[in-house]
Amino acid sequence: MGHKRSKLANRTIVATAALVIGGGGMVALNVHASASEEPAALPPGPRMATISCPDVANSLPEVPRGARQDVDRELAAMDSQITEAYREFAGSKDRRDQQAVLGPLKNERAASLGRIGDSVAEQPGAARPQNLDELAPCTMRADDGGSGTRGGGDGQDDGKAGSGQGGGAQAGNGPERSDFVDIRSVRPAAAQPRNRRTASRGTFTTACGRNENGKFNPDNVIVAPGVSNGAHHMHDYVGNQATDAFSTDDVLAAGRTTCRNPGDRSTYYWPVLRLQNGKDESDSGADGGGKDRNTGEIQTPAQVTLNFVGNPTARVVAMPRFLRIITGDAKAFTNGTANANASWSCTGFENRQLKDKYPLCPRGSQVVRTFRFQSCWDGSNADSANHRTHVAFARPDGSCATGFRPIPQLVQRIVYAVPPGPGFAVDSFPEQLHKPVTDHGDFINVFDEQLMRRMVGCINSGQRCR
Repeated sequence: MGHKRSKLANRTIVATAALVIGGGGMVALNVHASASEEPAALPPGPRMATISCPDVANSLPEVPRGARQDVDRELAAMDSQITEAYREFAGSKDRRDQQAVLGPLKNERAASLGRIGDSVAEQPGAARPQNLDELAPCTMRADDGGSGTRGGGDGQDDGKAGSGQGGGAQAGNGPERSDFVDIRSVRPAAAQPRNRRTASRGTFTTACGRNENGKFNPDNVIVAPGVSNGAHHMHDYVGNQATDAFSTDDVLAAGRTTCRNPGDRSTYYWPVLRLQNGKDESDSGADGGGKDRNTGEIQTPAQVTLNFVGNPTARVVAMPRFLRIITGDAKAFTNGTANANASWSCTGFENRQLKDKYPLCPRGSQVVRTFRFQSCWDGSNADSANHRTHVAFARPDGSCATGFRPIPQLVQRIVYAVPPGPGFAVDSFPEQLHKPVTDHGDFINVFDEQLMRRMVGCINSGQRCR
């Protein structure tokens, strides 16, 4: 099966038109091997540098509800500040003058952090967050090509990248040679926890399509509500078609859905995957696309599977309506891998999973992205200030920590029929250099109560339901 091209001119897109980037614009080279060849290796290239800033959101686990809208707006503004600084740095003729970029960026961040502190302090009974000014300075870091550890592997690249013609990917902005590894060189993953007698063993599958109708936008209604281009990269959407930066719960509840069962109006979204083959999409000059250094043809998945599974130790409880879950970290390259969670593999090799590498799949095998969402809920909150602390991953034995309850676990599996070789990448914030470790998925539960009860009943009784 050939790969699917999806031209944005024929798609629904919520993005702001913009001028094509000037001297810092992207050049994409053809890196595809033919369908009859084994995966090709990227040739060595110069190391890239990027801007690394402290993550403010993860430093603010508690923000009064009355301040969250203002805080989210400032956090989105700080993302834009980094994007603009990186664009200036990448387009600079003299990259040695780093302070010309880092100095103004520090000042902008300090002003935003001050406004965040003011917003929190204005709330009744709230204290001003301490030491926010320490989060203002940013640094430059080199792409060392070997950061992180290979999921299921030994962290060492043995060079088994196959043969064939090499090339370059997104020139000057990633990915690079060390971001790809032959899936055959990866060790099989450890076994999952065994089910106890009290396990909830059923599954519930919802069919919501593959984004064949092409709903894309560079918004993130969870992290940056009310902010256009809050993600600075393009997202695929399936399920709720009313989703954009300005969607309220009421808007989502009334939205049209691509899901086969109309009782599922949930929102499922993730960064698009693009081919780096020198061909532009219609967003080559738009926010989230070329303006944010995301170039190449967006790929429609060959298959999308959305399964909700049970817990190996206990019965699950219903998710609250409008529960928001983010899995993975869009800034994991500079933040570190504590919240990284996406897995990459190939069909026929899915017992071998990669966390911080893209897979090079052998002939006849397709690229697979898998997201296993958090499956423990705090029992009261549909969201939290940093959009993480209201949900958690199960412990190694599959149980939830004290104070958390097991909920149906969303497992997203997305398959792509891309040509063999390293000529693809997910969209990312520009300064994240299109690293695979930055992959992430987002979910907003808009199941109606009756269908959610059916899901829970199916899972707890060990049935397989659709």
